[in-house]
Amino acid sequence: MSGPQESGVFTALRTQLQGAASEFAGGPDALEGILLGMVDDVDRAVREPLEIFPVCHHSPASALAMARRLREKQPKVVYLELCEDMAPLLTELRNCRLPVAVQAFAGEIDGFPQEWAPLSVVAPITEASAEYQAIAYALDTPGVELVLVDRSSDHVFQWDRANTSEAAETDGSPAEAEEAPKSEEAALHGEAVGVEIGDLRPRFAELEEHLLRHGKVRHWSEWWHQYVEVPLGDSDHDTYRQVMFLIGSLFRRLAPGDGSRVRVDEDRERYMWTRMREHLEATGTDPEDCLYVCGAFHAASRVEEFGVHGRSGAFAISPRTATTWQYGLIPSSHAAIEAQFGLAAGSVSIAATTWQKSLTRTRVRPYRLEGQAGARKSRAKKALPAGSAAQAPATDRLTGFLHQPPVLDSLDEAELLGWSVDIVRAARRNGYLASTADAIAVFETSILLAGMRDRAKPTPYDFQDAAVTCIEKDSVPGRRDVRRLVEIMMGGDRIGQVGYEALPPLARDVYDRLEPLGLKLQQRGVQRALLDIAGRPELEACSDVLWMLRRLMPAAAARPIMGERRLGERSIQESWDLALGTHQRALIELGYEGVSLEQVLEQRLRREAYGPRATTAGVLAAIEDTLLYLRSGRLSDELGTHALKVLAAERSVDGAPEVLRRARALLAYYRTSRPELPAWIESFVKTGYAHYCTLLPTAFRDEDATVGQVAAMLGFLFSMESLALSLGCDRTQLELAVAQSHPDDPSKTALLWAAQVQLGTLSRAELRSRCAELLDNPLVVPSYPRYLNGFVHALEPVPGLADVVVEAVSNAFGRLPDAVLLPWLPLLITTLRKGAADLAPLLIREAGRIFPGRLPALDAWIPPWRMPQEDPFATSRAQRTATAPMGAALLAARPATCDAVAELLGCEDGWQQHDAPARPGAPLLSAHPATCDAVAELLGCDGGWAAAGDTAVAGAALTLRHPATAEALEPLLADR
Repeated sequence: MSGPQESGVFTALRTQLQGAASEFAGGPDALEGILLGMVDDVDRAVREPLEIFPVCHHSPASALAMARRLREKQPKVVYLELCEDMAPLLTELRNCRLPVAVQAFAGEIDGFPQEWAPLSVVAPITEASAEYQAIAYALDTPGVELVLVDRSSDHVFQWDRANTSEAAETDGSPAEAEEAPKSEEAALHGEAVGVEIGDLRPRFAELEEHLLRHGKVRHWSEWWHQYVEVPLGDSDHDTYRQVMFLIGSLFRRLAPGDGSRVRVDEDRERYMWTRMREHLEATGTDPEDCLYVCGAFHAASRVEEFGVHGRSGAFAISPRTATTWQYGLIPSSHAAIEAQFGLAAGSVSIAATTWQKSLTRTRVRPYRLEGQAGARKSRAKKALPAGSAAQAPATDRLTGFLHQPPVLDSLDEAELLGWSVDIVRAARRNGYLASTADAIAVFETSILLAGMRDRAKPTPYDFQDAAVTCIEKDSVPGRRDVRRLVEIMMGGDRIGQVGYEALPPLARDVYDRLEPLGLKLQQRGVQRALLDIAGRPELEACSDVLWMLRRLMPAAAARPIMGERRLGERSIQESWDLALGTHQRALIELGYEGVSLEQVLEQRLRREAYGPRATTAGVLAAIEDTLLYLRSGRLSDELGTHALKVLAAERSVDGAPEVLRRARALLAYYRTSRPELPAWIESFVKTGYAHYCTLLPTAFRDEDATVGQVAAMLGFLFSMESLALSLGCDRTQLELAVAQSHPDDPSKTALLWAAQVQLGTLSRAELRSRCAELLDNPLVVPSYPRYLNGFVHALEPVPGLADVVVEAVSNAFGRLPDAVLLPWLPLLITTLRKGAADLAPLLIREAGRIFPGRLPALDAWIPPWRMPQEDPFATSRAQRTATAPMGAALLAARPATCDAVAELLGCEDGWQQHDAPARPGAPLLSAHPATCDAVAELLGCDGGWAAAGDTAVAGAALTLRHPATAEALEPLLADR
C-alpha cells in the first residue's frame, strides 16, 4: 500500500541498495523493489509517533533492550501483543516461579465444531523475554497502565477455523521439530495452541536453507544466536529497533503466498491498531507517552490501519461466540516451549544462560514482579515524572550496522576449559568412559569447529557438537546422551510452578484436603504416602480424594501401591505414589471444570453416560464409579434408569461381556449392602433378559459376533434367570431363542450344545457322543480346536460342564495320533490363550481334581468317563443279604459308647435281652422302609435288612420313641 511520504533519513541506504540491486540483477526488477521496500518499512515504523518496540520471543537481546528502554522512557501506557482476555491473570505471575504459561481453556464450546473440544490457548512467559520485562514494569510501577491489544482467545479459533489442520504446525522445519524432546516436560502444554510475541522466523523455506548453509550452522536457533543475539547484545536502542524492523520486513516480504495465513496476520495487525486507537481516544493519552511491544514481524506492517493516524472504521471486529472461557496459569518449561514452537532442543536454556551473562556484563537492572520467586527485595517505588522523555529524532543506524564487519569475540579459554571439565565429569556420572584426554579433545575440537564456522569464540552449539563427537562416539550407556548432558550443564530444563495463591479453587481444595498426609505435594517428583486408615480414621477422607484423583487425572499423578477400592470393600491400609507437583497442569485444568472434585467427577460421569456414543457397559461403569467414589444413591439410580434406555436401543452384542461382568458386580453389591434391590436393577434384569433372548438367534449367525460375546449373552441369561423369572419373565422365550439358533461356526455350535444341556434339551451322554463323533470324523478333526474353544467359553454360562470339557480335551490327546495332533496343537494353544484366558483357571482346577496327583498313579488310573455308570439306588432291597443286622456286633462290643449316645438322646429303656420276644420299633421300620433305607444310605450301612428272626435291631427303641421323626424324614429323603 502507499504510505506516508518517505523521509530522507535513509536516503543514502536507499541509493546504495538500489545500485547493488541494479548491478546484481542487471537492471530494475523485483529484487530492487524488495530491498527498497524493506527500507520503506523501516522508515515508516521509525517515524510512527507511538513508539513501536519490536521483539523476538525468548530473546535475551530483546529483553535487555526492553529493560534499558523502559528505564529511559518510563512510558505511562504499555500496549502488549497478547490476547486481550488474558489481562486479569497477569497479576498472578508474582505468585509463580517462571517459566509458566497463561492459559485460556474451554471445555464446553458453543459456536465451534464439537470435535474441536476442548479448546486451549497458552502463552508461555520466561524471565528472559521482553514481554515479561514489560509486564513487570507495568504492574509494579505506579501510574502505568498495561493494555493487551491482540485478538482474544475466542478469535484465535474463529480466524484459524480454515487452518485447523495447521494448528499444531510450527514455523520451523519438520526435521527440527522432530528433534524436539519428547519427555514429560515437553508435554506440559498438552495439545494447546501456542500464542507467542515475536514470531520471528523465515516462512520461505529456501531463504532459511540459504541462511543456514552460508551461516555454517545446523538450525535456526543457532543462526539467530550467532548473527542476531550476539551483535545486538550491546547495541544502542535505535540500532536495535532498526535492525529488528529490517529483519521483520525481510521475512514478511519473502513469505510464501499462503493467503489464509497472510490474512490472519494482517487481521491481527488491524485488530491491535484498532484497539490502541480506541484506548487513546477514550483516555486522551499522548502517543508519546506510550510504548507498543509487538513481534518484529508485525512491527513492519503495511496495512492501512497501521499507526495512530491510520484508517479507522474500515475493520470491524467480529463478536465472540457463546463459548465460556476460563483462565489460569499452568507450569511450563524450556523443553515445552521448544517442543511447541519448533525450536532446537536446549535453545531456550541457552538463551536463559545468555540472559544472566548479559545482565552481569552490562549491569542492567531487569524488572521483576514484587514477590516473584528468586527476585530481590523490592525498593520504594517513585512516582513517574510529569512528562516522559520524548522520542529522539530518527537517524540512520542501519547503514553503519550493515557495513561493519562481524565482531569476533576473543577466545575465553577459562570458560571453555571449565565447560570441557564439567562435561567430562557429567559424562562419567552417566556411565561414559570419559577421561582427561576427552576433556582436552573437546576443548580443541570446539576451537576447531568455531574456526571452520568463521568465529573465533566457540558458541555453546559448537561446544555441544564437539562434546558429542569426542565423548559419545557410537553408544549411549545411560539414560541421557551427551547432547542432553550439555543442555543440563548450560542451565538445564527449568520447570515453572504455579503458586498456591494463583491456583484455582479446586486445586487449593485438593491441597487442603490432603494436608493431613504431611507431604509437600507442590514439589515435583514422586512422594510416598502411607495411610493407616484403621489407626487414623481421619485419613479416610484423604483416601477418598486420592481415589478421585486416580479417576480424573493421569495415572502417574496418583498411583496406588497397596490397597484397592471395589464395590463393598474398603481398605484399612493404603500406600500411594503421588506426583501432583509434576502433573500440576492437569490439576489446574480440573479447576476449569468445577470448584470441587465431586462436582467435576459427577459432571464427567453424566457426560459419559449421556453422551451420543454411550454404551450400556459405559453407563454401568459410570454407575459403579458413582458408588465407589461419590457414594451417591441418587445419581446411581438416575444413571441406572438411563441404562435401561441405552440397553433397549442397542442392536449389537459388542459390549455383552462387559455388561455381564458389571451387572453381576452391581447385583452382588446391592444384595449384600441393601435390604432390597433398587427398582432400576430389577427392571434392568427384566429388560436384559428379554433383550438378549431377542438378539440370541441373530448373534449365533452373525459373523461379526465373537464366541465370547455370545457366551456373555448366555451367561447373562442363565445367571440372571432366577431373578428374571421371579420378576415375571417367561423361560419359554429363552427356550425358543435357543431352538431358533442355527450357527455355522464350530465354536458357536459347541456353545449352543452347552446351552441345550443347561436347558435340559440335550443330555450329557448325548453331548459326549457328539464329541466322540467329531473325533471319529477325519474331515472335522482339523476344526476340533474351534469346538474346544466354544466349550471353554461355555464355562461362562454353564460352569458345570468343566468335567465334560476336560474329557473332550483328554479324548483328543488320547485318541488322535501324533501326525494329526501335533499340527493343530499350536492352534489349540493360541486359540485358548487369545479367547479364553480368563476361563482357563476353571478348566485347570477341574483337571487337577480329576487327574491323579502323582505320576506313578497315572498308569493304573482309569478316567471317570470310562468307568461304568451305575445308579447307586438301582439295587433292590430284596437282593441285599439279610444274614445279620449291621452294627449289632459293634453295639455289643462297645456298650459304653451306645449308653452315652442313648443318654444324650434321652433313651432310658436300657438294653433288651436277646431272647426278648418283642422288638419295639419293628412295626415302624416295616411301615416306613424308604425312610430306613435313606438313613442307612446316609450312614453308610449297606448290609440290607435284618432277617425276621434276628433277636435285636439297633435303634428300634429310639425309633419307637420318636415315630414322628421317621415319618417326617420319609418325604424329605424320598428323592434318594
